[in-house]
Amino acid sequence: MSYKCAVCGKGSSFGNTVSHSNKASKRLFRPNLQNLNIIVNGKKTREYVCTSCIKSNKVKKAI
Repeated sequence: MSYKCAVCGKGSSFGNTVSHSNKASKRLFRPNLQNLNIIVNGKKTREYVCTSCIKSNKVKKAI
């Protein structure tokens, strides 16, 4: 499974981590995903959702 938000599609991006000596090495920037029970098309499903979607109420939580 890909590391993506089910609502907005936010996924991993890449870049460099830069040390004190200014040496660059590759790294991943990953979104903060949470596994939630949400309602999609009237059905309860368990999906990975990023915290920015949870905070902005883009997700209808299933209880």
